[in-house]
Amino acid sequence: MEYAFSPQLHTNRTILAPPCAGRRPSFPATSSLKTGSRIHLPPSSLKISNGAVCRAVTSPTYVETTEATEIDWDNIGFGLVPTDYMYDMKCSSDGIFANGELKKFGPIELNPSAGVLNYGQGLFEGLKAYRKEDGSILLFRPEENAKRMIDGASRMCMPAPTVEQFVDAVKKTVLANNRWVPPTGKGSLYVRPLLMGSGAVLGLAPAPEYTFLIFVSPVGNYFKEGLAPINLIVEDEYHRATPGGTGGVKTIGNYASVLKAQKIAKEKGYSDVLYLDAVHNKYLEEVSSCNIFVVKGNVISTPEIKGTILPGITRKSIIDVAQSQGFQVEERAVPVEELLDADEVFCTGTAVVVSPVGSITYLGKRVEYGNRGVGVVSQQLYSALTSLQMGLAEDHMGWTVQLN
Repeated sequence: MEYAFSPQLHTNRTILAPPCAGRRPSFPATSSLKTGSRIHLPPSSLKISNGAVCRAVTSPTYVETTEATEIDWDNIGFGLVPTDYMYDMKCSSDGIFANGELKKFGPIELNPSAGVLNYGQGLFEGLKAYRKEDGSILLFRPEENAKRMIDGASRMCMPAPTVEQFVDAVKKTVLANNRWVPPTGKGSLYVRPLLMGSGAVLGLAPAPEYTFLIFVSPVGNYFKEGLAPINLIVEDEYHRATPGGTGGVKTIGNYASVLKAQKIAKEKGYSDVLYLDAVHNKYLEEVSSCNIFVVKGNVISTPEIKGTILPGITRKSIIDVAQSQGFQVEERAVPVEELLDADEVFCTGTAVVVSPVGSITYLGKRVEYGNRGVGVVSQQLYSALTSLQMGLAEDHMGWTVQLN
């Protein structure tokens, strides 16, 4: 069995190894090792002479980093923070992914003719890892992200990792970057799996090779407002997706196409853009990167999934939580006019979790909700969901996966 050498290996690092049997291996002098070298260990666990502790694992090689980070957890935003490791796995010629491994986080090499660069053959996912109060780590519904990637890969004519491969890779990557998971209540570790056509192709065709990659970054709130109302503008010129297109999968091109409208909106002081359907230009679809919900009395309405709207995992979870709390949830076509007399409006997504909407501007008319404060329903559902995600409430849904 072999373990990757990290030049930072010292007393406050933990090497993960098979179950201990009391033997102590002989390590080569660290000065003779280079980053990426392999240390061969017997299938037994041990206590390293410098005090590092070996712990049992049933999965392939990785190093769990445990030294402290120099991050101001109270002021972390939503941006990339380079971490220690990323995960890389490629498919063979028969489209089967195998031999994934952890690598030091850093640039990757791609052929200029790679399918993802020339024809946009790529997907991504997003999920989070949370630190519990006891120090352990929770993932939230990672198998749902795996299933959604498989569905998206089918639409984009790509092979995809199995659910088991996806979840195992996420676990390895998170544990290898353990020290970057924020303390309880200070944020989360954002996990970004990517699936891309990395093989070279000149004519329009599926790539001959695919790469599955995962990197992570500690994050705080997606919107600068935090859990405070955001201000949206309804876009009536540009559209995010059309029937028969790729709006229902998490392909990379869906996000580049919203940047122009989003940039214009932010220059005018809005937080983001709410899109309408491309056929009638009157039914709500979604915000640039999150789903939308409209509250009226005890009824919560959200646009139905029909191929142009991303089937959000947070959306799906909020629907289940709301129904368990006695709300009536309707998935249907929601006319934009219903925004005018709604009690509350909120957005959901992995990055934003639940984000209350303070105002929406449509055709020059601005509608405000709840005196621009956080609505009762938004707060209730946010608290319920985040309590599950962070392990502060018992998980009767069976949605969380504990890593350590």
